[in-house]
Amino acid sequence: MEWRAVQRKNFTQFKTLFEFLELQPHHLPQLLEKSPFPLNLPYRLAAKIAKSTLEDPILRQFLPLAKEAVITPGFTADPVGDEPSRTSSKLLHKYQGRALIVCTSACAMHCRYCFRKNFSYETDKSFDTEIQAIVEDPSITEVILSGGDPLSLSNATLQDLIDCLSAIPHLNRLRFHTRFPIGIPERIDAPFLEILANTRLQSYFIIHCNHPQELDGDIFAALKKIQRLGIPVLNQAVLLKGVNDDIDALKTLCETLSDQGIMSYYLHQLDRVQGSAHYEVAEEKGRDLVQQLQALLPGYAVPKYVREVAGEPSKTPLD
Repeated sequence: MEWRAVQRKNFTQFKTLFEFLELQPHHLPQLLEKSPFPLNLPYRLAAKIAKSTLEDPILRQFLPLAKEAVITPGFTADPVGDEPSRTSSKLLHKYQGRALIVCTSACAMHCRYCFRKNFSYETDKSFDTEIQAIVEDPSITEVILSGGDPLSLSNATLQDLIDCLSAIPHLNRLRFHTRFPIGIPERIDAPFLEILANTRLQSYFIIHCNHPQELDGDIFAALKKIQRLGIPVLNQAVLLKGVNDDIDALKTLCETLSDQGIMSYYLHQLDRVQGSAHYEVAEEKGRDLVQQLQALLPGYAVPKYVREVAGEPSKTPLD
């Protein structure tokens, strides 16, 4: 099935998801039925969620909870400093040698802890200003395509954007940050693979998966097509209370990814976006979990435990 047809099956209505998951009236007081950050959950992920419970590790990432409305000191609208690093409406320049294009506000799914849920996305779809800024800055050797999710763009739009980037002599690397394969692996279609195969830029494909229950054979089959092009596939996870803050979940996640040749790249401490305090895990516990992983797994299977601090020139190691 064509990927946009699959995406149209996403759960975006609270009542429909509530009924599909066989939730009960006594669950309602814990939920946030109307939220400014709308529900968006792919059917593939919803089908993996246990029925009649709020404790499922996938559900906890996507179902709006009443706790989101609690204002918590220390949690802000822009915890990673996106706005101060904005050099144009869609270009962020935080780190030496790398620039990030916020390609779109659209995403395959809406994670409730998203640090860009308050980002003021540009509605203009042209990337001319961003391309020109990169052309004029020879210190930039790598571009990251993010969003939202860059794979929300059509293949034609991605082709045009990547062609423009490939034509910049001082660019060497292209990175995709995407959650699409986890919910809609059909997005890795033949035209997209052809785009990847024909760019001169060395590409890196960074997925976002937090719990092994999210994964399945279709996802790995789609990612294997990317790996066969010589493109490294890596995973970023966020440490989330009630989702993956236990050693069994993290160990299984890292082993499952490693068995598929996918590198565990980062384990992120929660970005403190307002409304996400109920997900936060103490850094002391996070360090302990990573130490346990180091004792149980080969080094290549253990992610770096990091926090993003606004204004710092790199991720801050925590392990």
